[in-house]
Amino acid sequence: MSLIGVVVILCFYTCSNSSDNNEVVKVEQEAPDDEPDTPNDDGDMNATEWNLVFEEEFDTNLDKWNIWSGGAFNNEIQLYRSEQLSLQNGLLTINAQKAMVSGATSPFDATPKNFEYISGRIESKTQFGPSDAESEREYRIISRIKLPNGNGMWPAFWTYADPWPTKGEIDILEARGNQVTGFQSNIFYGTEANMPITKNEDTSKSHELGVNLTSNFHVYELIWKANSLEILFDGLLLHTYNADSKNFVAELFGNKQQIVLNLAVGGGFFEGVNSDGFVNTSSMQVDWVKVYKR
Repeated sequence: MSLIGVVVILCFYTCSNSSDNNEVVKVEQEAPDDEPDTPNDDGDMNATEWNLVFEEEFDTNLDKWNIWSGGAFNNEIQLYRSEQLSLQNGLLTINAQKAMVSGATSPFDATPKNFEYISGRIESKTQFGPSDAESEREYRIISRIKLPNGNGMWPAFWTYADPWPTKGEIDILEARGNQVTGFQSNIFYGTEANMPITKNEDTSKSHELGVNLTSNFHVYELIWKANSLEILFDGLLLHTYNADSKNFVAELFGNKQQIVLNLAVGGGFFEGVNSDGFVNTSSMQVDWVKVYKR
């Protein structure tokens, strides 16, 4: 998840100390009415080349994930809690809802704070990433997602590890709910905790697709190699971050990161926007997450 300007970027700090409480509310709700415009798989995957090392179909529970409890960063206005996560018909739904509540500033800071919304965030218990070891020199991290619609909604599919950003952060997808035809990808890295490199043209890219990403499911993908990060959409390569002195892609190699799925509200991604104009409720749906290596 990215922010504009050094000061705002510094607010992005994330932490893996999320809750182990995997209680999930099972809400009776209908599956999406619309037919997805992408197949319910990860494309033409050659099993002789890629080995599946992680698969989540969201059929039963969230035992493979830590559930975030508390606030977050970036001046976001949502309180994350497990009740905003629901499983049904093989879909994870992250529900964001306007509600004046009080809760912990973050999972590791119990200081009470007032929030305007409630929402959900999960992080994989397992970390992933390529290294020089045989059969794991490239990783492929993929998810099939239907993005939320509505001003103020900030969905994201990303990876990171602590101490942030010394292990790196890769934003495969982050989007604004009021800009439904595009999304953004980003890289963060720094040699000191809480001190990321300055955002530049080699660390951030906007992707305009020309289709409504909130109407149907689409497949968002990262192929992570030693000297490049490839961002794909529905199997189409959108952008390659080639390693250079500005983005430190090469320094990310050899670091393992956890996968994050969350729906934030407001914050620095909507700089200068009054929350009075935000929608009262919206949801992000995730069909599956898969990780391959070779």
